[in-house]
Amino acid sequence: MESILSFIQHYALPFIVVIGIVVFVHEFGHYLVARLCGIRVESFSIGFGRTLFKWTDKRGTVWRIGCLPLGGYVKMFGDADAASTPDDSVHTMTEDEKKISFFHQPVGKRIAVIAAGPAFNYLFAVVALAFLFVGVGQPFSPPLVGALQEGSAAAQAGIEVGDRFLSIDGTPMRRFEDIKRAVSLNTGSSVTVVVQRDGQEKTMVLTPKVVVQKDLLGGAHRLGRIGVLSTAVVYEKRTVPEALYYATVETWNISVDTLKAVGQVLIGTRGTEEIGGPLRIAEMSGTMAREGFWPLVWFLAVISINLGLINLFPVPLLDGGHLLFYSIEAVLGRPINETAQEVGFRIGLVLVLSLMVFATWNDLVYLQIVSRIKDLFS
Repeated sequence: MESILSFIQHYALPFIVVIGIVVFVHEFGHYLVARLCGIRVESFSIGFGRTLFKWTDKRGTVWRIGCLPLGGYVKMFGDADAASTPDDSVHTMTEDEKKISFFHQPVGKRIAVIAAGPAFNYLFAVVALAFLFVGVGQPFSPPLVGALQEGSAAAQAGIEVGDRFLSIDGTPMRRFEDIKRAVSLNTGSSVTVVVQRDGQEKTMVLTPKVVVQKDLLGGAHRLGRIGVLSTAVVYEKRTVPEALYYATVETWNISVDTLKAVGQVLIGTRGTEEIGGPLRIAEMSGTMAREGFWPLVWFLAVISINLGLINLFPVPLLDGGHLLFYSIEAVLGRPINETAQEVGFRIGLVLVLSLMVFATWNDLVYLQIVSRIKDLFS
């Protein structure tokens, strides 16, 4: 009994809070823009499955909380289901009903409603990171080499203590954190480095060494390292305008790094074992919650960015798939054939469910649940 209560307190509750917040932000984006466009919203749900709690507002929207906290949806007038496929009634609606139906809106309004979900996730991430940079400061170290690891890629290339990194593959290095970001996703490709030494610029070519590094939860990640260490990290508090600017830059960098990592998985230079699912998010949520308020804020921002980014992938069933269909409609001047859309959504459903199953399997292996089950029968 104590172990169950401990699991709920340390993992389940933080997971529900984290997922609940980022999903609410995402769905509220859809809801708010739909309302601004004059579309009737029939239900707003956080979670799936059996309803635990619900209430109906004065506009007739049913707000509900489901028992499975793995997502959410906004069902608009004319939707047949949570995936926002059109109901058969869209063909027999009156003129007054068409005015409040999602599927009878101009394509520009439909694009705005769908894009609002990911957009709100990004907006939330910027605000959360800005809040963090104002509250405790932004981690900052000058791009100076404070120490070198013996035999490292940097040492072999001729980099010395005191060198200032100016650029890596043409990308300016303004902070030491920029250096780590530039090489961490590198899986063995050569990079061109420009450093400043005694007022002179020197150009060198080096190849980061791939190392396996454990995270806070014991998970292994393949990262590029060149073997340079920085001076002490300082936390520089930002004004609100500065914080919003740097938070936007950080949000962009996280998105780019995530896309690079996904690309490396697709071409096979990065292992698929790093793809995590709900169990790993639950464990990380619990860990960050125990680390304190500010680490949890950072984690919320990262999860929100990833949710917004994933939903922009052009996969039918996700927001990106809808945006793809509506963009084609805007170009052609007519909707895509309903049969083609239905086939696309079915393919998207298979892809999304397959990814969820694969990610959950990775979680089971990562958390050593599979090996424990094997031990029971060996």
